[in-house]
Amino acid sequence: MSVTAQLNTALAGRYRVETVLGTGGMATVYLAHDARHDRAVALKLLRPEIAQSIGAERFLREIQLAARLSHPHILPLFDSGEVDGTLYYVMPNVAGSSLRDRLEREGKLPVEDAARIAREVADALDYAHRTGVVHRDIKPENIMLHEGHAMVADFGIGKALSQVEGQAFTATGATVGTPAYMSPEQAAGDPVDGRSDIYSLGCVFYEMLTGEQPFTGPTAQAIIAKRFAQTPADVAGLREGVARPIAAVVARALARDPVDRFDTGASLIAALTHPASRPDAPDKSIAVLPFANMSADPENEFFADGITEEILNALTQIPELRVAGRTSSFSFKGTNADLRVIGDKLGVRNVLEGSVRKSGNRVRITAQLIDVADGYHLWSERYDREIEDVFAVQDEIATAIAGRMKAAMQTGRTAVLEQRSTQNIEAYELYLKGRYMLYQRGAATKKGMALIQEALKKDPQYGLAWAGLADAYSLLGYYSQMRAEEAGDRARDAAVKALALAPDLGDAHSARAMVHFLYDWDFKASERGFRRALELSPGLIQGAGWYYLFDRGFAHAKWDEALTGLLELERREPLSAYVAAIICIAHCCSEKGAEQTKRWSNRASELDPENSFLTLWIRVLTHYHAREFAEAIEASEIVLAASGRHVLAMTTFVPTLVDAGQPDDARAVYEELRARAKREPVNPMGLAVTAAAIGEADAAIEHVRDAIRQHDPGFPIWSGTWDHSRALVALPEVRALLTEMRVPRFVP
Repeated sequence: MSVTAQLNTALAGRYRVETVLGTGGMATVYLAHDARHDRAVALKLLRPEIAQSIGAERFLREIQLAARLSHPHILPLFDSGEVDGTLYYVMPNVAGSSLRDRLEREGKLPVEDAARIAREVADALDYAHRTGVVHRDIKPENIMLHEGHAMVADFGIGKALSQVEGQAFTATGATVGTPAYMSPEQAAGDPVDGRSDIYSLGCVFYEMLTGEQPFTGPTAQAIIAKRFAQTPADVAGLREGVARPIAAVVARALARDPVDRFDTGASLIAALTHPASRPDAPDKSIAVLPFANMSADPENEFFADGITEEILNALTQIPELRVAGRTSSFSFKGTNADLRVIGDKLGVRNVLEGSVRKSGNRVRITAQLIDVADGYHLWSERYDREIEDVFAVQDEIATAIAGRMKAAMQTGRTAVLEQRSTQNIEAYELYLKGRYMLYQRGAATKKGMALIQEALKKDPQYGLAWAGLADAYSLLGYYSQMRAEEAGDRARDAAVKALALAPDLGDAHSARAMVHFLYDWDFKASERGFRRALELSPGLIQGAGWYYLFDRGFAHAKWDEALTGLLELERREPLSAYVAAIICIAHCCSEKGAEQTKRWSNRASELDPENSFLTLWIRVLTHYHAREFAEAIEASEIVLAASGRHVLAMTTFVPTLVDAGQPDDARAVYEELRARAKREPVNPMGLAVTAAAIGEADAAIEHVRDAIRQHDPGFPIWSGTWDHSRALVALPEVRALLTEMRVPRFVP
C-alpha cells in the first residue's frame, strides 16, 4: 500500500490526502482536503526516523506553542497529530508560491519588494520572539507569498527538532536549520535566541537583493566555515540601486557576533523605515582609530600604535580627504565608544579601525572602514604578511580606502612610501617606540631621542628617523633641557640629513623649517619650509601648529591669519589639548578679548584632565591677559610646583608679581633664575624678560645680546606680542637688536 493510501486510511473522516506538493530533508508536504471545514490544506508528514527521534509527546507540546501564534505574516497552524507513530501538522494551502519559487523565476527581486518582504518577515519574527518562540529555520522555502505578501511557515517545528538534535537525530542525516541561512552560533551548536533568526533573515534579504546567497561552497561544512572567517560582500557594491541604508541593514543583520545585530525585528524594521540620519561631516572625512594590539606581548602596543599612525599619515596624502588628527583619534583608545559619538566629536563621516597581531616574523593586520551614521562596513580586509612587508600593507590599506571613497591619491606616493620606510624592521620598531616617547614630552623626550638614535644605528639611511631626531633636539633646546647652541647644531645636522634622504616627506621639511626658525632665524626659509611641509602632508598637525603659531604669529604678528589657520587645525584635531592651548596663546598674543582666551584655556583643561605643563601654564597667561593678577599668581604657583619650577613658568611669574604689586618677590625669582643659569640650561631670553619686568634695563639688554650670541630659540618667540614681554620689547635698544636680526615684525 502506498504512503498516500496509508495516510487516507489512517486519517479517514478528517483529511483526504491528494498529491505530493514537495519533499524536504525532514518532511513531505501533501495537498489534502480538510473534510470538517471543506477546504484545501497543506499536510506536512515528518520522516519516520525523525518522528521517532522527537517522540510524539515532545512534538505535540512544542507544536502547541506555535499554534497560539496569531499574526498577519505568520502562516497559522491548523492541526497536528500522530498516525501510526508518524507525526504530522496541518497548515493552510497558500494560494501563491514560496519566496524560493519566485527567486528561481526572477533571480533577484526589485529592491522595493525585497525591502517590503524583509519588513514583513521581521514583523512576524518580532511578534514570535516576544512570545518566546524562535523559528530556527528562516529560509526562502519557509516564506510563503500570498497576494504578494510574506507569510512565515513552520514556526515551532525548529524548537521541537532542536531539543533532540543529538546523536540519535543527527544519525538521520538531518539538521535543524539550513547551512546557507544558519547563524554562526546555531552552526556552532551554541544556545540561540531571536538574533539567530535575524541573521537568517539577513541571508534571505541578501539573496533577494543580489540573487546569490551570502556564503556558498561545495559542502555544508564549507558554507558554515565561511561565515566564521569571511564578511559578505557589500550588497550596494554588487547591485546598483541599493541605497546605503538598505545595505547597512543587511550588513548589520549579518554581523558575526549576535551583539552587533539588531536586537529585535522591530529595530530592523525601524532601520529600514527610518534610516539613521547622516552626520553633517563631509563624505570624504575619516578618523583612524588606534589599532588594537592582539599580540601576546603588551610591549607591542607601540607597534600597533605606530602602524595606526603610518596609515593615518598615508591617508593625509589624499588631498580630497579630511583626516582627523592623531591626538583626537587616539583619545578614543581603549574606550569602546559608540562610533556615532566618535563621528560627532571628530566631525568625520567614516572611521577606520582594526587590529595588529605580531608573532615572530609574521604580522596579521585587519582593517575595517565603517560609516559612523549606521555602522555600515564599507570595506574590510585581512593581511597576513612577513613583518618586512608592513609598509606595503599600510599603503595598500590607504589605497583601498581612497578607492572606496572615490578619492585620488597624491602623485608620487611610491617615493613617499619608500622614504618613510626602512628595510631594517628593528630600526622601524625602535623608531616607533622613540616617537611614542616624544609625544609624552617632558622627561620622556630624552628617552625617545635615545631610542631614535638606536634606530639610526640600525639604519643610518632612515630619513623619517632623522626628522624625528631633529624635532627631539629642537624641543630639548626650546624647553631649556639642553643648551641652545648644542641643541641647535644637532637639530640642524639631523634635519639636513632627513631632507637629503627623504626630500618628499613633509616631516623632513617641517623639521628643517623649525630649525630655521628657532636656531637660524632665517624666517623666509622657515616660512618656505613649513609651507612645503604642509603641501606634501596636509594633515601634518605638528608642522601646522608650529607654522601658524611661530611663523605667522610670533615672527610676523599676523595673528588673524594665525588664528584662522589654528581654528582650521582644531577642526582636524578637535580633541587635542595641545591645539586648544596654542589657540589660547594666539588669542593672548593677538590682544583679543579675555573671553575667547578663557574659553580656549577651559577647553584645554577639559581635554587634559591630567593637567600637563602646557595646560597649567596657559591658565597663567589667561588670568594675566584678563588683568586678574591674584588668580595669575595662584595659577603660577600651581604650575611651578607641578613642573619643578620650570624656566618657562618662572619667566612669566616675574611680570605677574610685578604687576600684582610684589616687586621684591619678583626680584627674588629673577635672582633664582640667574643662579640656575650658572649650573643648568636657562635660555637668555627668559632672563631678559624677567630683568626688564623688574626694571633692570641694562641687564635685560645684555641678556638679549647673550641670546643672540647663543642663538637662543626663545629669541624669535619672546620678541612676539606677549603681554609678559612688553617691558622688554619697549626698550629701544632691544627693538634695534630685533630689527638688526631681521625679525619680520620689526623690519620696515
